[in-house]
Amino acid sequence: MSFYELLIFIHIFSAIVGMGPGFMMILTVSKASNLTELKHSYRIRNQLHIFTMVGGTLLLITGLLMGAINNSLFHQGWYVTSLVLFLIALAFGPLLLSPRSKPIKQLLKSAEGEEIPAEYEEMSKKLFFFERLENLIFLVIIVLMILKPF
Repeated sequence: MSFYELLIFIHIFSAIVGMGPGFMMILTVSKASNLTELKHSYRIRNQLHIFTMVGGTLLLITGLLMGAINNSLFHQGWYVTSLVLFLIALAFGPLLLSPRSKPIKQLLKSAEGEEIPAEYEEMSKKLFFFERLENLIFLVIIVLMILKPF
């Protein structure tokens, strides 16, 4: 196995490890019926987020390394588009997701009893909208990586 083939292997493996859990993060918390379940679901969600961060970092590093080894990739539309979309999705974290998830974490930390606070519904809708948009971007990237249409 050449170094380049090893990078491809790591890249694909990282996509599975990083993106797979990312697609499940909304589902993890959306089925909770009381506050205890919701808090537990968010703890699981935070653990899944570690996989998405590690996988995403490896995806970017291996993708750029493959481009550095095979410079012709930077002249392929699918590669450049995928890279730009990935960087946009990466920016979602600090710019769109974190500002919407921090208040939810604070709400859950201070909430008591078993009833899910009413304000959670509206807060989670805003967060999940951007998470779904990010997931859509990742699906487009996956399609581009598979089909290499241009």
